[in-house]
Amino acid sequence: MTGVSAAQWRIAKTAKNSTITVAKTMNKGSAAMPFEPIDNYAMIGDMHTVALVSVKGSIDWMCMPRFDGPSVFAAMLDDQKGGFFRIASEKDDVTYKQFYWPGTNVLITRFLSENGAAELADFMPVGHGGKSSRRPRELVRRITMSRGEITFEMECRPAFNFARDSHTVKLETGGAIFRSSDLDLGLATETPLEVVEGGVRARFTLREGETAVFVLRQRSRNQDCGASLSEAACEASFRETVNYWREWVSQSTYRGRWRDIVERSALALKLMTYEPTGAIVAAPTCSLPELVGGERNWDYRYTWIRDSAFTVYSFLRIGFTEEAANFLKFVMGLCDKPNPDGSLQIMYGIDGRKHMNEETLDHLSGYRGSRPVRVGNDAHKQFQLDIYGELLDAIYLYDKYGEPISYDLWRTVTELVDWVCANWHRDDDGIWEVRGGSQQFTYSKLMCWVAIDRALKISMNRAFPCDRQRWTAVRDRIYQAIMEQGWNEDLQAFVQSFGGETLDAANLMMVLTLFVSPVDPRMLSTLEAIMKPPENGGLVADHLVYRYNVGQTDDGLAGSESTFNICTFWLVEALTRAGRFEQHRLEEGRLMFERMLGFANHVGLYAEETAMNGEGLGNFPQAFTHLALISAAVNLNAALGDRP
Repeated sequence: MTGVSAAQWRIAKTAKNSTITVAKTMNKGSAAMPFEPIDNYAMIGDMHTVALVSVKGSIDWMCMPRFDGPSVFAAMLDDQKGGFFRIASEKDDVTYKQFYWPGTNVLITRFLSENGAAELADFMPVGHGGKSSRRPRELVRRITMSRGEITFEMECRPAFNFARDSHTVKLETGGAIFRSSDLDLGLATETPLEVVEGGVRARFTLREGETAVFVLRQRSRNQDCGASLSEAACEASFRETVNYWREWVSQSTYRGRWRDIVERSALALKLMTYEPTGAIVAAPTCSLPELVGGERNWDYRYTWIRDSAFTVYSFLRIGFTEEAANFLKFVMGLCDKPNPDGSLQIMYGIDGRKHMNEETLDHLSGYRGSRPVRVGNDAHKQFQLDIYGELLDAIYLYDKYGEPISYDLWRTVTELVDWVCANWHRDDDGIWEVRGGSQQFTYSKLMCWVAIDRALKISMNRAFPCDRQRWTAVRDRIYQAIMEQGWNEDLQAFVQSFGGETLDAANLMMVLTLFVSPVDPRMLSTLEAIMKPPENGGLVADHLVYRYNVGQTDDGLAGSESTFNICTFWLVEALTRAGRFEQHRLEEGRLMFERMLGFANHVGLYAEETAMNGEGLGNFPQAFTHLALISAAVNLNAALGDRP
């Protein structure tokens, strides 16, 4: 790398062997950046962890060595203390453009100014057949000057363990070492560095054709920072990673409209898969708020049976059978160790552990003041009946579209279904994990029906033995209970809980699970009720869907929330299925879907919710949203057929 001043070399040489201890948190005078909007980020990763990169080139979120590990960069949760890894132009006269290299999870950020243009490539190397388990966790940042000349500043300021642990910074030949009590990171580069509070900084000028490379690695104790990548080695790693993602996404069988956004959703879901076990995280972040300034801030870096089963369904719909098989293998391992009463937990750690105890990090300010900041999730203690339906539906679809399941897996299925038959009538905490007390949630009963129905279908298709008479009787009893107690005659709609008067978007799944015909009069009137604006008792505002009316539901939390993205795609799919018989509903579903596509961020990613002003809120990116997008796109495209 050229264009380095003599003064910079003197700084680097003087500080070469110095070690500086850094306090647990940076002072308020340190060079923090204002909070970026949540959907101003893109994601890179290696199926172990991810980093979120802002549109201005700052990595403001990354946990090491895996998704559910402690953060090393968390400026998204505290722009003063959280830590970041930023590459930026020295001057403010820069326009930023950010996009993924086509068909990959390699991210490109362009810096455009009157003085020149540069390109920053961010990626975590994967390759060797995709098996990155043997590779050290590594993040590569390569900035190349395309035209002209720009002076840049790089700052790497880790804040270990959610900014709770102190660390040392040591400059070495070829980079720096950040050492905390539990984790060491090495930053390898040929660019001269200087120590600043909390980390290191470099100021360098690039001219046309010149390149600077920064490689952040997890290091074993007492290792050096590691060798920087030469330009040739960096290019080889870049190409290997690009090729891996291209080859992976080429397995997609989806060839319909909206192919780009469907493949982007698949690529995002793949990044949220934990390679060593096959577990799928609900989102790679924690405590990003559902309402700015509110308390609805949760940790989603774990695997929910519900979310993951839906993800398996979406993967299967577009040809990714290996991911479905890996997750089912993971879940079957969990089924071998049920709770003492025979039930499953609703969620697990990505390594299969059962405890994710929730705690608050009071030393962090939270995203734009949204507190408390939570890590861990006490929802793992909740009782939710719907997970059995989602899991059995995924197994049914895998047996049908993936590979025939084994007899041993069938034995596990029979144990689960027998448990559902004995427990379906109980109160539970529901799909939305409310903290206002358990109820007879209609959706939970629906998914108990699904669990038994899908098991019966597998048994019929494969001639597996089962207690068919008992299963059929219980399935039919659940059906009658939903029709009698989940239906509100006054509202002419299915409601959130038995005997209740509140709508719930989760009941749209009645159509998607084939519980009722999409044009059953009860379902059509439920659709009409949901599609009314909230002020008229419905759940739809500007074609976006709330999951329920917060004012009418005791969810145990204060404040309001925004529209829930998965629910919008559920409504699209319900309209699509009804549209096969009533043309105007198909057109309405298409318009809603395409309008929703406009709420994706600049690289095609979605958060959990969409605020009234169109801003993405909640943990990001959200697996729930992307899997529902895939399902809606597949079904809508099929329903539209050859029409333009």
